[in-house]
Amino acid sequence: MTQHLIYLSIPGLRPRDIDDPSVTPTLHRWAGGGNVGRIAPSFPSVTSTVQASTWTGQPPARHGVIANGFYHHDRKEVEFWVGRNDCVTGSQIWDDVAAAGLTSAVWHAQNIKDAAADYIITPEPIHHDDGRMDLWCYAKPEGLYDKLLAELGHFPLQHYWGPMANIESTQWILKAARWLIAEHSPNLHYIYLPHLDYASQKFGPNSPQAVTALRELDAELADFDAFVKQSPIANDAVYLVVSEYAMTVVSGVVYPNRALHEAGLLETKSTDEGQCIDFARSQAFAMVDHQCAHIYAREDAIAQVEEVIRQLPGVAEVYSGSDRAKVAIDHPRSGDIVAISRDDHWFAYYWWLQDSEAPRFAHTVDIHRKPGYDPVELFFDPATKSIPLDATLVKGSHGVPPAADHHHGAVICSSPSPHRDPTCRDTDIRSLICNLMNIKTLSPM
Repeated sequence: MTQHLIYLSIPGLRPRDIDDPSVTPTLHRWAGGGNVGRIAPSFPSVTSTVQASTWTGQPPARHGVIANGFYHHDRKEVEFWVGRNDCVTGSQIWDDVAAAGLTSAVWHAQNIKDAAADYIITPEPIHHDDGRMDLWCYAKPEGLYDKLLAELGHFPLQHYWGPMANIESTQWILKAARWLIAEHSPNLHYIYLPHLDYASQKFGPNSPQAVTALRELDAELADFDAFVKQSPIANDAVYLVVSEYAMTVVSGVVYPNRALHEAGLLETKSTDEGQCIDFARSQAFAMVDHQCAHIYAREDAIAQVEEVIRQLPGVAEVYSGSDRAKVAIDHPRSGDIVAISRDDHWFAYYWWLQDSEAPRFAHTVDIHRKPGYDPVELFFDPATKSIPLDATLVKGSHGVPPAADHHHGAVICSSPSPHRDPTCRDTDIRSLICNLMNIKTLSPM
């Protein structure tokens, strides 16, 4: 039991990644001193969905976070990386901690703004009408980011996502977490560390670059651990390391919106950025997220849309209506049809049939206007000085239901934990945290 649990959310970390102490000595040491196992993520196994499952102990069919983005029927628009906690239905681990009279802190989690945690920092850049952007972060309590800014400078957003993404974003997060431990010693400290995502998506999860990323991350964890051992929480600090998903090697891309466009089911309209999807007039369109596609269709077009999607090479499964319950994604926010790619493919959002028809924002890092997650934003084309339009560059992805061992992430507890099953689900994590901290889990809904 502990009164100071440090939860490290490390997407892309696999059980095999901690086997070699010459690569990940810190993670290997924590695993050796406690427990290590596998974690089966919710479908789709993407950041926002899995984080919500771990916080609530519920599947997406109940907590409602069906992807990293949502289609708003009332506004007829897709919105990715929403940010606000009110999109998560039900009580969360922060409520459990508060009810026990303890404190919690969260760094860079998705859909965390306005949550019940005592301390929160997550990116919230300021966008101006003329296209300029100022670095900034959402903070709770107000003024927390100003204090970190004075100590550490701005959070380096350019190193958090995009062609310049690297270890510097993780370094800033861990330095900021050290500052908070020294100042406030929160009882539950939830820290999201994105570093393994970059090399695995660009070069593949088994690439030399992915191994280098493991070494870089472990070195930062070693420095962080050395600080913790000299900090006010040194006597009882316990690490719980949880991977949100495991990457798979991909060699193919599926373009559902292009197929719908060619079939005459997806309509476009002229905008200041060029030709974009006309959500209101389209009979169907896909909101894609890694290896999952939510397809929103008019009722009289569902049968035709299903046939179009099923015929696409690289598509493994297609569910509609009540069948979506088979993968626990039967929620009102979900697509009328949900498609899953093979684990060696992924879904790209592109709808244009010629690259010359692509909207201007397709060539930029623009996580909000694209109707889908775009890992091609990790690449840079020096010839055009912009983001390329070649989805085949991507070599790693995730999102499929965990049907095989290589779909499982790693879960490590640095001291023997109450959960000794070698495989757990992400929905078990909330109760595991409560057990480790000896607090009660509130009713989920």
